[in-house]
Amino acid sequence: MEKKEYKKIVDKYTPKEKRFRNAIIAFLIGGVMGVIGNFLVDFYSYAFHISSKDASVFMIITLVFLGCFLTCLGFFDKIVNFAKCGLIVPITGFAHAMMSAALEYRKEGLVTGIGTNMFKLAGSVIIFGVVSAYLFGLLRIVVMGL
Repeated sequence: MEKKEYKKIVDKYTPKEKRFRNAIIAFLIGGVMGVIGNFLVDFYSYAFHISSKDASVFMIITLVFLGCFLTCLGFFDKIVNFAKCGLIVPITGFAHAMMSAALEYRKEGLVTGIGTNMFKLAGSVIIFGVVSAYLFGLLRIVVMGL
C-alpha cells in the first residue's frame, strides 16, 4: 500500500472535530463556572461576614477541592469530555492535573512517586504564570510609571 492510499484511508476514518460546537460548549461551561465562582464568593462573604476579597480565597479552595474530589472519583475526565476547555482552563483544571498525576504515581511512594511527578504538568503552568506575571508587572511599571 502506498502512502497516498494509506493517507486516504486514515482521513476517511478519522473523526471530524466539531470546533464551533466545542467552542460554544466551552464558552457556556466556562460562563457557568464563572457564575458558580461568583455565587461562592457572594455566599462566603455573606455567610462569614467577610469582604469579597477574602471570600474569593474560600471560593478558590472550594473549586480546587471539587476538582480534586471529582478526579479521585473518576468523574472529572467524563465531565471534561463534554465540557471541553470550559473546565480545563479554570482552577479546576489545575487541580485535576495535579491530582491525576498524584493518583497515577502514588504506588511509587510519597517522595519518588507523588512528590516527583505531581508537578509534571502543573509545574510548567506555575513557572510560566510567575514569569508572565513578572514581565507584565515590569511592563506596567514602564508604561504607567511608579
